[in-house]
Amino acid sequence: MKRSLRTIAAFGVAAALVAGASGCAANKQITIAFVMGAESDPFFQAMKVGAQAEAKAEGVKLIWQGDASHYDVATEVPIVDNVIAQKPDGLVLIPTDPDGLQASSDKAVAAGIAVANVDTHVTDLSKVVTFITGDNTDGGAKAAKAIADKIGYTAGKTYEVVVGLTSATATTNVARLEGFKAAVAASYPGIVIKDVAYSASNPQTASSNVNNWLTKYPNLSGIFAIDGTNASGAAAALQAKGLTGKIALVGYDAYPANVDLIKAGVFTALIAQDPAAEARLAIKTLVDYIKNKKSPAQRDVVIPNVTLDAMTSASDLAKYTYVATK
Repeated sequence: MKRSLRTIAAFGVAAALVAGASGCAANKQITIAFVMGAESDPFFQAMKVGAQAEAKAEGVKLIWQGDASHYDVATEVPIVDNVIAQKPDGLVLIPTDPDGLQASSDKAVAAGIAVANVDTHVTDLSKVVTFITGDNTDGGAKAAKAIADKIGYTAGKTYEVVVGLTSATATTNVARLEGFKAAVAASYPGIVIKDVAYSASNPQTASSNVNNWLTKYPNLSGIFAIDGTNASGAAAALQAKGLTGKIALVGYDAYPANVDLIKAGVFTALIAQDPAAEARLAIKTLVDYIKNKKSPAQRDVVIPNVTLDAMTSASDLAKYTYVATK
């Protein structure tokens, strides 16, 4: 039976509308959310530089969310919930606690959001597209060597050290402490870890922790400040007490102010990561996954650390110093 011209015309209009709608869907801008704890931390600010650069290069919209200063599960979970409600296509999540953020990560996946973990990770990574971090165990081992070299470690002698952390459960802190302990046990058994304390990513708390240690352990030889805020707090405490260069201080993260304190002799060494590279790779991987629905060939990516000390060239110090957004 022949169709009328009106029917054919109507069919043509409908087909055009469907094609147009499909084209709009195909051209819909991808949105990637990025959630971390303690957003003002220079480590995360350096990560933001990389995230913004990659988002611009990929032509995607970036939602950047985090508590202003608290590195804590209680503040991070509501932020993730708010982000999920915005229905992004992807989520880069930096969990403040592996178990505490597991439900949030699973909730995002259940909502059809592609999830990446960066720096730290949730306990069960089976539903995560990618996990990108620095070599934290190696960083802890590098810190042990730097302290041993500074104190002139000699077999048969005993040396007291302490460790400042942000969290007892953040996977980066746990791995760094494990790497430090393993290196001490294997190569420097005379180094005794007298205490550990936590700062919740607050440099003032870290400084107070160090002041307490200086009173409690008058023969203290070294401090491992396991992340940037602990490094800043420890440096402030040693300077205030006139102990610059007298106690080996090895910190993590190349905050600009802390890099300057290497040449001043406050820091024996800093273990530098590459937060901008971690963020760029996370966004690039998620965008590729969202567009092609294909998992990356390698889910877990570990980026090497670099030890910065007084012997490091000015060009390398500049290269690895964290750059923040203006």
